[in-house]
Amino acid sequence: MNEQLKAVLLEAIQQAGDYIEKHFRTNFAIHHKTGINNLVTEVDQASEQLIRKIINQYFPDHSIIGEEYPTKNTESEYHWIIDPIDGTTNYAHGIPLCCVSIGIMYGENMLMGAVYNPFLKELFFAEKGKGAFLNDQPIHVSENADFRTAFLVTGFPYKADAEYIASTFVKLVKKGLPIRRLGSAALDLCWVACGRFDGFWEYNLNAWDIAAGYLIVEEAGGKVSDFQSDSYSVWDKETLATNGILHESIRKEILDN
Repeated sequence: MNEQLKAVLLEAIQQAGDYIEKHFRTNFAIHHKTGINNLVTEVDQASEQLIRKIINQYFPDHSIIGEEYPTKNTESEYHWIIDPIDGTTNYAHGIPLCCVSIGIMYGENMLMGAVYNPFLKELFFAEKGKGAFLNDQPIHVSENADFRTAFLVTGFPYKADAEYIASTFVKLVKKGLPIRRLGSAALDLCWVACGRFDGFWEYNLNAWDIAAGYLIVEEAGGKVSDFQSDSYSVWDKETLATNGILHESIRKEILDN
């Protein structure tokens, strides 16, 4: 079963990635969601429809949770969690820091996840208990143990407590730490997984933003939790992902506000 799941997952993410790459910087329609800068494009919608079609072809009884269309609920224990373009605002502005993200959950546990940036030709993949990979090569989180040299990445939600969120960012910047903001939580997580970043934190994410990347970080040897404890679920609204070594140092900075 797992081999077939993997094959369908990789087929869906490759086709969706090829689709969004083909339509990049073309004249597509852009709409607004709940905020003026919370965007969705017709390419997002078409990408999700393409992914859903492939899943339904092979696994018509599986549940599907996507960003752009209503959840398809079934009796199955298998749940596909889809972000057809993570980093839509980047995509809409012609910035190639965006990706397709698909996770497969069995019950309440992540089973597989894939994140594909077609512009960099980078495909991240993980299966529970079998490690994490970038273009079929094993990846691992960084070994940096010095918080003073931590290279971090974060994101800012469109609607949230701006003062509280900004205070953590400002505090870390004042310590001289380099912090980036890519605009795609899925890529942030994958770049922690492959050691480019030492840690990532963000508030108010959705399951489709983090499901695949969460598993990829863990399988790469990293640690993912909420801000208050070591527990974590893709339904949580707080995400802290690190190389594990720096986890408590970064958590302390977030909580001491």
